[in-house]
Amino acid sequence: MSRFFYTLILTLLMPLVWLYLYGLRGRKNPGYREHFTERFGFTKARGDIILHCASVGEVLATAPLIKALLNDESHYTLVISTNTPTGREQINQLFANEIATQRVHVTYLPFDLPLSQRRFVRRSQAKLLAIIETELWPNLLHSAKTAGLSTLVINARLSEKSAQGYARVAPLTHAILNDIDLLACHHQDDGERFVALGLAPEKLTITGSIKFDISVSEMQREQALNERQCLGERPIWIAGSTHPGEPEILIAAHNKVRESFPDAVLIVAPRHPEQFDKVAQLLGELGVTFSRRSQDAYQGEAVLLADTLGELTMLYGTADVAFIGGSLITRGGHNPLEACAHGIAVLSGKHTFNFDHVYPALIEQGGARFVDEQTLATELLDLLQDTQTRTQMGQQGLEVVKQNQGAIARTVTLIKGTLNSGVAS
Repeated sequence: MSRFFYTLILTLLMPLVWLYLYGLRGRKNPGYREHFTERFGFTKARGDIILHCASVGEVLATAPLIKALLNDESHYTLVISTNTPTGREQINQLFANEIATQRVHVTYLPFDLPLSQRRFVRRSQAKLLAIIETELWPNLLHSAKTAGLSTLVINARLSEKSAQGYARVAPLTHAILNDIDLLACHHQDDGERFVALGLAPEKLTITGSIKFDISVSEMQREQALNERQCLGERPIWIAGSTHPGEPEILIAAHNKVRESFPDAVLIVAPRHPEQFDKVAQLLGELGVTFSRRSQDAYQGEAVLLADTLGELTMLYGTADVAFIGGSLITRGGHNPLEACAHGIAVLSGKHTFNFDHVYPALIEQGGARFVDEQTLATELLDLLQDTQTRTQMGQQGLEVVKQNQGAIARTVTLIKGTLNSGVAS
């Protein structure tokens, strides 16, 4: 009954959803208008496993797991679904060869309407649905279970705040959890919150976070070295995955940094492509000299605007210090481990609830520091002036990454066991 009312409400809202995605978002990013019929389940993607990654962040975090599945002796074929054009483009970039050989198929996840999800599941011909983190769509899970697919949630996390939200719709939450065969959490605390909401304890397993299983390829290291040489021998700091409201703070801090280091460079990488031109406009209005990464024409400007996709992990390797965006505002922060994997010092705002499983260890072991609008410039100057402390922070952050690796191997084992048995256990 709870899913019926959820579906009814969603159906009534569909004209607004369509207007928002196809109209408003589609005007800003035409990618939202492409492949639009897939959002109603009309997909051509076929594979053994449906792997759902909401957007670009989940795609990047899951990429090592995807590669491990593709390299497995079972020769799986994958349907990778996403919600956003940036996520889709990232998949196309990372797995171009596998897409060409039809080992990987990419598609948009349909709107969570019963008919659309049933059509999607049926057409996919998959045996298993694996959802990354907490994209717990009720009709998707129910359609998969009804069609005989095993259902697995990978890298599941649940903050106290999110748990309170699920508790407010307890009947629907129970229906969702009932349709999950196995839920693999990255931390025991998150798992206990799921159990408190009604997940059967035998469905819970703790694997650790796949986000720690990040590595920097030799190609990325070489690209970072080449980019660093192009930028020159000067202090460089990078602000990755920034959101509206943060660039103004970052530019103000950079201006203070340049009082002591006149040749310092800030690389600013907005989280979403829709923000590229807006940040460029802001830089122009503030009279800050800048170049755009997409134009590959850096000539010593104060700011390099990283207005490209798929390069952030590499660009972290060009910097002395990294600031992780989405944390000076109540967005919840983004993944600091891409920067840590390069062994560089990390700064973050205090709004990091999306990565509560990561920051405690980083802060405790000295791989990262929290800042706010008032202390950002001071901390930057401290680190840029103190090579030893900066290097030590980078080493500690890299050590935290190494200490927590292994979740991908455990997750692959779960997936293989689920497929071999036909049902999660």
